[in-house]
Amino acid sequence: MKDTPNFIRLRTALLALVCACASLTAHAQHNQEASQPPKEEGTFRKPDLVELTKLDPTIKLDVRYATPNNFAGRPVYAEARAFLQRPAAEALVRAGRALRKKGYGLAVFDGYRPWSVTKLFWEITPADKKQFVADPSKGSRHNRGCAVDLTLYDLKTGREVSMPGEYDEMSERSHVAYTGGTPEQRRLRDLLRAAMEAQGFNVYEPEWWHFDYKDWRQYPILNIPFSEIGRPKAKPANIPHTK
Repeated sequence: MKDTPNFIRLRTALLALVCACASLTAHAQHNQEASQPPKEEGTFRKPDLVELTKLDPTIKLDVRYATPNNFAGRPVYAEARAFLQRPAAEALVRAGRALRKKGYGLAVFDGYRPWSVTKLFWEITPADKKQFVADPSKGSRHNRGCAVDLTLYDLKTGREVSMPGEYDEMSERSHVAYTGGTPEQRRLRDLLRAAMEAQGFNVYEPEWWHFDYKDWRQYPILNIPFSEIGRPKAKPANIPHTK
């Protein structure tokens, strides 16, 4: 039986429709995967995020990501709070205790960061500044609750000290080896680094304020909003049995 012109046109249209549907399905699947944290293999420790100010009330918060005063130009957190995995938080408290003997306290800019915020930062950062943000396809140590951004404050005045560069400044002044600034600024930057490294943190060299806890590999990438941290899970309702 010969194919009529109408049948050929119909078959062509159907094939085009099938291809279009397959393309849309693949695109939707790709978008869905891109909007979720990367899948990881291996065994991880159970997350135990704790709020820093509840563990040590002397820690000050300067969570600029909850305000428009950050490189994104708008709030990306609904709440000005800071969390770390418990071992990292306890190590931070010890670092703060040592620094108070020298007249300084800790002011925290950021701790645990939901993965969705890391993805946003990556998308809005220019290509030549990507070293200052984490690749969401790999996840951030902030996402694992094992990275903290912080500075020092003077116990006498309560004011944050002056460092060689500003927090979140994407320039050479942020590097831990930057030789500019004043001798006092460099001394305070190095004092913070020494106190943190003594408690198991490692500085991220392009950013004097960023420190990773030594056990960060043991924790999974998380995307939990602050409002859900520490909230008890709802128990299933008891349904009475009927005869």
